[in-house]
Amino acid sequence: MKKLLAIAVGLLAVSIVGAPAQTFPSRPITIVVPYPAGGPTDTLARILGDRMRQSLGQTVIVENPTGAGGTIGTGRVARAAPDGSTIILGHWQTHVVNGATYSLSFDVVKDFEPISLVADCPVWLVAKQNLPPKNLIELVAWLKQNDGKATLGIAGVGGGADVLGTYFMRDTGTRLQFVPYRGGAPMIQDLTAGQIDLTFTQVASSLPQVRAGQIKAYVVMAKERWWAAPETPTIDEAGIPGLHASFWHGFWAPKGTPKDVIGKLNAAVVETLADPSVRQRMADVGQGTWPREQQTPAGLAAQQKAEIEKWWPIIKEAGIAPE
Repeated sequence: MKKLLAIAVGLLAVSIVGAPAQTFPSRPITIVVPYPAGGPTDTLARILGDRMRQSLGQTVIVENPTGAGGTIGTGRVARAAPDGSTIILGHWQTHVVNGATYSLSFDVVKDFEPISLVADCPVWLVAKQNLPPKNLIELVAWLKQNDGKATLGIAGVGGGADVLGTYFMRDTGTRLQFVPYRGGAPMIQDLTAGQIDLTFTQVASSLPQVRAGQIKAYVVMAKERWWAAPETPTIDEAGIPGLHASFWHGFWAPKGTPKDVIGKLNAAVVETLADPSVRQRMADVGQGTWPREQQTPAGLAAQQKAEIEKWWPIIKEAGIAPE
């Protein structure tokens, strides 16, 4: 009996050792978007996820754990199992700005593995339709006349619009009241309804409303006019040069995710971004794609590093932080 038991145990051990390891992906992939459904990052995630599931051969789910300027959802991914099943579609705010404005339980660089740059979309200054000023110079004069009365929506205290609004006030000698929101979608809804006066947001978050004449755009915060809104002047053209900002997006996985898994995720992203129908859907909402040579883990790491070196000194000098 003991001999038979020993043989059985031995055969079981051999079968376990000889069993092939599960290959990635063996279960659904969750894309975390740390902002509300319906916003520009959520829309982008669903466009990409629809196509990535073909490349990965797995279901791709988008989840929206919101709050604290995107830090709650970002922290969730930082703590997730490093097996490739949970990734984040982050951007300039989640992986640059928040690292300087929030006291985080994670590191925006060290606790993540870059997968790929995905999309690029500049920020623009938009206002409710009936705001009196016709251009940026008139707007600055109007803000000074109505000192501290105009309201500026921000998608989270310490976030991107908070940074740009503070920077704008310092450059123009104006004062505004900041009104915080949990994300871009509810903020744009209130701007369209005339509940707030202005906001700085990525073009993709409010392009349909501008095209429909529901709100108006004063300037785009880029060196050149954005192809999706060529009629909108750059901030340099409008008379306040140098304030450039972009909500570029990228995919990250938790730190320690194996290189072969990162490689498979990157390949799925690259294949997705090469699909003409995906590129058209992105263009329809104002999102541009990065050149193929920058759609790499190294490309994303380099972009994040350059942006941190640019923005962290500005943010810290201004003393911008959540209340």
